[in-house]
Amino acid sequence: MAKKRLSLAWLRPPKAESGGKMSLPDHLREIRYRILVIAGAVVVTTAVALVFQAQLLHLVLAPIDQAVEIFTARRPNDRVDMVTQGVTAGFSLFFRVGFVAGFIAACPIWLYQLWRFIVPALEKRERRMVVRFLGAGIPLFLAGVTMGYMICPLAFATLLDFNPPSVVNLNDVGTFMNFELRILLIFGLAFQLPILLVSLNALGLVSGAALGKFRGPAILICALFAAITTPTTDGLTMLALMLPMVAMYFIAEVICRINDKRKAARRADGEPEEPPVRSRFTRTPKTT
Repeated sequence: MAKKRLSLAWLRPPKAESGGKMSLPDHLREIRYRILVIAGAVVVTTAVALVFQAQLLHLVLAPIDQAVEIFTARRPNDRVDMVTQGVTAGFSLFFRVGFVAGFIAACPIWLYQLWRFIVPALEKRERRMVVRFLGAGIPLFLAGVTMGYMICPLAFATLLDFNPPSVVNLNDVGTFMNFELRILLIFGLAFQLPILLVSLNALGLVSGAALGKFRGPAILICALFAAITTPTTDGLTMLALMLPMVAMYFIAEVICRINDKRKAARRADGEPEEPPVRSRFTRTPKTT
């Protein structure tokens, strides 16, 4: 038993010093540990998802079927056929759907591991921040995935409209599915923007006033991000991603300004200022 513990000791993350200080080898060891935990969680959730493969495949193919119905309603004389190419196409689809479902289901674990990497030493206040981070991050990620799923049929139908009249459109199911799964993950990750900004504010790295000054460039960056990351060429999908990101940026700015006002009010009243969340990125002031 002791040998087993000794052999698995290299998997344990190193303990951080005060302020989250670590040497470079310890940082690399912790990154390895976090990645292994995330990978293990995704493997487990993927294995569970594969049990429900038939239901998941029906759920994933539903937007594609809806897109074909929308297209045929617009152009009843044109035909769209779905095909798979290659002997291994079905095998690839089987595991691809299970992996994405597993990654989505494991979001509480990889979000928690991300926060633990940013804030290695958890004290009472840091624990409250973790609860808030996960309490907002998980619903926002799932909301982004849901919104991406809802926009898929119209986005795919718009792409099918570019097909020339009276030409049979043969579509590989794997290509359609790649589009869909990519949209789901992009929307889910993009909806983490307010969590990222508010967390940076809690860490003392970003202020609400700084977010206000950066508002114009932020809108442009959101537009560029939506244009580059969405696999479809229609403006509908781009706007469906860009507008929520801009709205969430404004919400995050308001929350950060409220937090900054609370800190300023405490300083004006002479109350002891609540220390910022200690992360590995927080600079410690030099003592003279």
